[in-house]
Amino acid sequence: MSTFSERVVHLPKLGVGISGEFNIAAKGIDAGWMKANYPDLIHFYEYGGDLERGLDDGVRRWAAAKLPATYHFLDINLEEREDLDHNWLKRTKALATELNASWLCGDAGRWHFGLRERGHGMLMPPILCRESAIETAQSIQQIEAETGFLCLPENPPSVVYLGDLHILDYFALVAERADCGVLLDCAHLAIFQQTRNLPPLTALNSFPLDRIVEMHVAGGAYAQVDGYEYIEDNHSPEPLPATWEILEYVIPRAKNLKAIVFECEHNAPEECVPVFEQLNTIFPLKVIVTEAAQG
Repeated sequence: MSTFSERVVHLPKLGVGISGEFNIAAKGIDAGWMKANYPDLIHFYEYGGDLERGLDDGVRRWAAAKLPATYHFLDINLEEREDLDHNWLKRTKALATELNASWLCGDAGRWHFGLRERGHGMLMPPILCRESAIETAQSIQQIEAETGFLCLPENPPSVVYLGDLHILDYFALVAERADCGVLLDCAHLAIFQQTRNLPPLTALNSFPLDRIVEMHVAGGAYAQVDGYEYIEDNHSPEPLPATWEILEYVIPRAKNLKAIVFECEHNAPEECVPVFEQLNTIFPLKVIVTEAAQG
């Protein structure tokens, strides 16, 4: 099997994208509408899906138009190797293929407790220890081998993290053992740093930034329960300053960065346009296309 360095040079450079899930157009932003009305701001669609719901009509129209996309799975526990049964691998590959996805990605935590069904759905982070990182890496290797798609693990959000590793050290180990790329969620990293009382850029200087293929940006809000202050990952229209700080630090240092997703699907379109404009300013697709043509 080819190495990450060999594979990443063949990945398309997608630019700035929007996220969405099953039937999101009924209660949030329709990615197709955004693409039609803001064609210079929206370049691809990251569809979050699971086997139970599959693809909706909106994302099928997107795929039929041959527009760029990625598939974000919402139903596999990467930390739990036994969760990768043949049915999940086969059907996830089929969904991603129908979508013409450029790659797979998903939070490297636990999406369900017990049986894989919507009633057991949740999102919890992995245990931040070496043993967990190794098992996650093995899961990624299996997914890539059996689906043929690159699989990017994402750092998940939480108000509590267990384990002695910094989350960036955890994902650096995953990337090394699996020889894979990663998806860095800037908002989620800002949340982690806040839970550990660390500055936003802590540990980034020692992280293998060349492994970052995709980044996420999303709004958040400070909240407090019984005196415990935390950041709520609420996907509001405006990212926190720490999220911007992380993004702006990483972009010029991540030589294999192909895509940035603004997770804003539950908001009104006009609320999100300013952030899309800012993202396109700091990560312009026209420059990316020119670089690809020169290469």
